[in-house]
Amino acid sequence: MLKVILSVLFLALFSSVIGYQQLQATIKTPLKVANNTQFEVKKGTGFNQLCRQWQQQQWVKDCWRFQILAKLDPTLTDLKTGLYELSSDSVINNIKKINQGQQVSFSFTIIEGQSLREVLNTLSTASHLQNDLNLEQLGEQIIGKQTHLEGWLFPDTYHYHSNDTASSLLKRAAQKMQQTLADTWQQRASDLPYNTAYEALIMASIIEKETGLASERPLIASVFANRLNTNMRLQTDPTVIYGLGEEFDGDIKRKDLRNYTPYNTYRINGLPPTPIAMPSKEAILAAINPPQSEYFYFVAKGDGSHQFSTTLKQHNAAVRKYILNKKN
Repeated sequence: MLKVILSVLFLALFSSVIGYQQLQATIKTPLKVANNTQFEVKKGTGFNQLCRQWQQQQWVKDCWRFQILAKLDPTLTDLKTGLYELSSDSVINNIKKINQGQQVSFSFTIIEGQSLREVLNTLSTASHLQNDLNLEQLGEQIIGKQTHLEGWLFPDTYHYHSNDTASSLLKRAAQKMQQTLADTWQQRASDLPYNTAYEALIMASIIEKETGLASERPLIASVFANRLNTNMRLQTDPTVIYGLGEEFDGDIKRKDLRNYTPYNTYRINGLPPTPIAMPSKEAILAAINPPQSEYFYFVAKGDGSHQFSTTLKQHNAAVRKYILNKKN
């Protein structure tokens, strides 16, 4: 009788050892894919269906061993929809990546000084992004009111997952700009030549487009503040170019400066009706806290920097030096 009991115990122990070894082998079984292989888990996909899909791709030999593991650890069956990057790591670790929703991340960048048209053109080619934008009611869709969306998207890099919507991405950019503008407006100088945060946003967009060197933003802001405070027109080329829209051929001409558009600051007094680009936080800060200066003019030197002048005579001399002589 004792021999029978010992034999049974030995078989049980032997089976346990073999079972444990099989379990460990299953846990360590690699997924037979090339690294960075993308795989989409569609809505409603179950654990058994996932394993069969991988078996059809010859990424796993069979499924029954993994189904046993799923019985032992039911959390493995919690699959989250999305696009995943698989690797030659173990089958189980790849499944856990799906359990944890570690999807492939894509990015979209709004660059300082880009116009809304440029942002939308780039967005239309963004990969794995659903284009659900209503261009006729874009302001209402993104910020909840009928307004031109120019200037309202904060320049930054935004990450998203496969099948996210373009509107959700732009809403994040708009919320960040709204918060940035609200926060910085509280820090504004008391003697600004504009009265609302939106007017500061317009000014910031002009500063952004005029700035070649980030360090010059404050001085450019001071020039425009001085002009507005003395009822001088802004006379800034980027507003003219924006008003021309798709008609601009890359070369601003004298007739462009003479032609009236609501954005031609050679023809209108004060600010244009909307921003002309997406300004950075630094441009907004320059707009709401321009330093005191006696400058009323500036001209590009050709190296990204500007020559600032206090009088028209000095400015004309700078134009001859940096623009006319170079053309001649």
